[in-house]
Amino acid sequence: MRDFVAKHVVDLPPSGIRKFFDVVATMSDVVSLGVGEPDFKTPQHVRQAAIDLLTEGRTRYTANLGIPALRERIAHYLERRFHTVYDPTSQIMCTIGASEAIDVALRTILEPGDEVLVIEPCYVSYKPSVILQHGVPVIVTTKVENNFKLMPDEIEAAITPKTKAIILPYPNNPTGAIMEREDLEKIAPIIIKHDLLVISDEIYAELTYGDKDHISVASIDGMYERTIVLNGFSKSFAMTGWRLGYAAGPKDLIAQMNKIHAYVVMSAPVMSQQAAIEALRDDVLCDGDVRVMREAYDERRRYLLEEFNRLGLTCFEPKGAFYVFPSIQKTGLSSEEFCEKLLFEGGVAVVPGNAFGQCGEGFIRISYAYSMDELRVCMGKIESFLVKYNQ
Repeated sequence: MRDFVAKHVVDLPPSGIRKFFDVVATMSDVVSLGVGEPDFKTPQHVRQAAIDLLTEGRTRYTANLGIPALRERIAHYLERRFHTVYDPTSQIMCTIGASEAIDVALRTILEPGDEVLVIEPCYVSYKPSVILQHGVPVIVTTKVENNFKLMPDEIEAAITPKTKAIILPYPNNPTGAIMEREDLEKIAPIIIKHDLLVISDEIYAELTYGDKDHISVASIDGMYERTIVLNGFSKSFAMTGWRLGYAAGPKDLIAQMNKIHAYVVMSAPVMSQQAAIEALRDDVLCDGDVRVMREAYDERRRYLLEEFNRLGLTCFEPKGAFYVFPSIQKTGLSSEEFCEKLLFEGGVAVVPGNAFGQCGEGFIRISYAYSMDELRVCMGKIESFLVKYNQ
């Protein structure tokens, strides 16, 4: 049967995260800090909106772009929170999670051989998604000494005449890095000069810490007309299983993306869309739900940062998402060796940094989408493992 499978699919490696956690799934007595999924339940009022819809039997297809009322709520939300204005009738498309939005955006823009700048470390699907559309991913490596921010010279050095787009992954999974306004203003002129399209994955936009809110690259001068913003409800609203995301961008691009979306999936699930309308029902309710979760994540973030630095696994301060990315280089182990030993000898599952690109070698990803009690248990096990290993 292998002869029937396209070579570019056969050659595609499995996800480094899934590969590791397939092993974890076979083990008992293991605690995990590996999965990037909120431990909060979807708020009750949001769940109830979907229950009511099901009870009333309103379970038909929606418009391909999504329920008009939801697109209106999304447009209002994006303007209020990130100062970007989109026409809900033509510039917003609801998708099966932000993952479908990434896939459809790349399908829409890429011709075979087109190059896409992929900023690493990053979410594991970007590079495969480019390859599956017969594009060429060009890796741009960010550095811990720059707090994993993207530097202008790093973009400039990677651009060729074949470069068509750049995937901007901030707030970043796995590092927790963010790009502030001044950072974005430094890279914008290079993107404009080379006439690149930006696919900006802003799924963690609500999860930033400190005194500065997330800045969307689409709000930077000259960037709105060349940016597709991807977002969704999974992370900020604890709605991972609902599989609902959206893309916002130039009218003509969204129209072309919607053609592919309509042929492939028809529309996002009506139950999820109705729940999302409720999640964005009004500013006070929406902000209250998100604020509670963000404050809890912040407490966990500060705890892990202090603990890893105390244990000598130095870690720069993440300002977004819900991950820390400590260095394990002082142990002399590779990322995979460290994670395997910690799993089998310490009983804790974390993700090797090289699952997010080769520049992640020497690091591990820890998710703090877990309760403080779980984090304390895991950190106790990690400390015991390090003491034993150092002996």
